[in-house]
This record gives sequence, C-alpha cells and structure tokens, in this order.
Amino acid sequence: MPKMKTKSAAKKRFKVTGTGKVKAEPANCRHLMLNKSASANRKKRSMTVMFKADEEKVLKNWLPHNTKGKKRNAKARKALAFALKKAAAETKAQKGAA
Repeated sequence: MPKMKTKSAAKKRFKVTGTGKVKAEPANCRHLMLNKSASANRKKRSMTVMFKADEEKVLKNWLPHNTKGKKRNAKARKALAFALKKAAAETKAQKGAA
C-alpha cells in the first residue's frame, strides 16, 4: 500500500498547534473589505481554531502526519489514569489498616 502524502494545498492553509489543534485563516477577507465594519476586519486578521469535527477531517484526510500533541496527550492521560488508580488503592489500603 502506498504511503499517505500530505496535501500540498492543506500545508498552505492550515497550521497545527503544539497541542494538536488546527488553525485556519477566516473566510471572506481577501477583497471587498471596505464594505465591512472595522471590528469585522480586525477579527479576520488572525487565524482561528477550527471546530473539532472539521479538525478531525483535516487531520485524517489532508494532514495525516501532523499528529502534534495527540500522542503526547495520550501518554499524559495514561500516566494520569495510572497515578489516580495507584492513589485510590493506597487510600483504600490506609482506610482498611486504620
């Protein structure tokens, strides 16, 4: 099976943050900006974080190798779950001994 390639168009349009979120430029900010309010123009200057459902589509289909933060967060979640189980067991043992 051939390797999955990152879409070149997606590379130019999306950025993946360190925590794995996907940021994109807002739409409707290329031309005809004089007809829009100053606050609307200001809001469209910066990249915005995409919704979760759209983010998953982009990462799965167009940016398959950009999994920043996802693996790291999974490891942290596993470590936290293990620590919580261990703490609960210790607490239970202390209550039983007392």
